[in-house]
Amino acid sequence: MRTDVRREAESVQQGPEIWIRGPVAPPGRRFAWVGTHGGAGVSTLAAVYGGHDSGRDWPGPGAPTSVLLVARTHAAGLLAARRGLEHFRHGEHPPGLDLDAVVLVADAPGRLPRPLARQLKEIESTVDVYRVPWVPAWRLGDLSGTPPRGTEALVRLTRAAAP
Repeated sequence: MRTDVRREAESVQQGPEIWIRGPVAPPGRRFAWVGTHGGAGVSTLAAVYGGHDSGRDWPGPGAPTSVLLVARTHAAGLLAARRGLEHFRHGEHPPGLDLDAVVLVADAPGRLPRPLARQLKEIESTVDVYRVPWVPAWRLGDLSGTPPRGTEALVRLTRAAAP
């Protein structure tokens, strides 16, 4: 009789539901890369991280509604990123789109000059920003291999999305 009580106690789990079932992964989310200027790196990012390549256009009907704005880290790129953010802030985008983050792709190896770093800080104060470092292999067209070091947070964001 004692074994029946033990089996019954083992089958009834105690504690909050999260303890019992564990963390629940967010439902798969599709996303679209949207370039804020030509040469931002949208096609490369879509090839490496997955997702929908929208080029410089807003995602169309049937495309994902979660948007990752993409820009380079040069002065023109950061200005274009700020303009893209303004479109979202003022509602000047197609209805139903959600801005997830801004992805800034390095325009050159090394650290950003101070004026550009200040502009980047301004962008970071308004939205989540993911940075992608300079990848020499990408310049040569080699998109194989793993995503670059330092982009783990971007990998988590994009891998949480549905294929």
